[in-house]
Amino acid sequence: MTVTGALEGDFNLEICRSAEELAKNDIIILALPAYGYRMVLDNLVPHIEPRHTVIISGHLSFAALYLAKRLSERGIEVPIGVWNTTILTSKAQSSTHIRIGAIRAKVDMAVLPVRRTDEARAVCEELFGDRFLIKDDMLTIALSNLNPQNHMGIALCNLTRIERGEAWGQNTNVTPAVARLLEGLDRERLEIAAVFGKTVRTIFDHSTLTHRISGGSVAEVYANLAQQGKDPVGPKDINTRYVLEDVPFGLVTTIYLARMAGVPAPLHTSGVAILSACYGRDFTADNDLLPELGLVERDLLVRVATDGYPVAS
Repeated sequence: MTVTGALEGDFNLEICRSAEELAKNDIIILALPAYGYRMVLDNLVPHIEPRHTVIISGHLSFAALYLAKRLSERGIEVPIGVWNTTILTSKAQSSTHIRIGAIRAKVDMAVLPVRRTDEARAVCEELFGDRFLIKDDMLTIALSNLNPQNHMGIALCNLTRIERGEAWGQNTNVTPAVARLLEGLDRERLEIAAVFGKTVRTIFDHSTLTHRISGGSVAEVYANLAQQGKDPVGPKDINTRYVLEDVPFGLVTTIYLARMAGVPAPLHTSGVAILSACYGRDFTADNDLLPELGLVERDLLVRVATDGYPVAS
């Protein structure tokens, strides 16, 4: 694997050919699109042992709760670390070449169950350094990931560009009209977080390894990034993860929390409905994790997000 950009080098990769082989390692990091979580976790569960630590990079849709529930049925508990985003921003140039755009200075992290935070944090810091901001629980992480709302707004407003495979600058095309949509989505998320008693970053907080930008409006933030040459090419395929991952596993989860909180979220709800119509599929039904959790009450969700599921004896 050739890596260029913020990191440089050529690496020989060892490939695990089964979940059983993967579980021979004490630390397991899940770094894959959320629509692959269920298949991977179902295959991993029979091989997880108390010695393991599991990290979920770019955690979505309470995948950690799904894993904890399945493990509890086996009488096992392990520390599960969840990040609100990835440590690296990167683009695959080919099947053997990845370009790293940036290394994030800080990543929000929580651990399930919360009482095992120190264990999981120590593992993450040993692997990746002192770059983790510990949050109170995974609910805060679920409400801290801006990617689903931003990606949905950007994809929805540039859908014909994506479908036609055009080359377009993502930051350049967050025009004032698109930016107002992103700001509206952000207000809904912040209102949901407030009902749950969570303090989360806003869309105006933009952090990478070397800079922090805030502006009077979202349009100004994106325009500043584009002027600095930070203008990644937007998706060129309608099967982009901006929709297929972030809508069913990001936005649907936010709507799930909004209903628990009693907060109207018309922009989130409409966005899912419109994109479902555009794609001719029910993105809500694509989420294969939330229905398995059996959580319909806010107090129960808060409890298991803190303590995990009771381990079967």
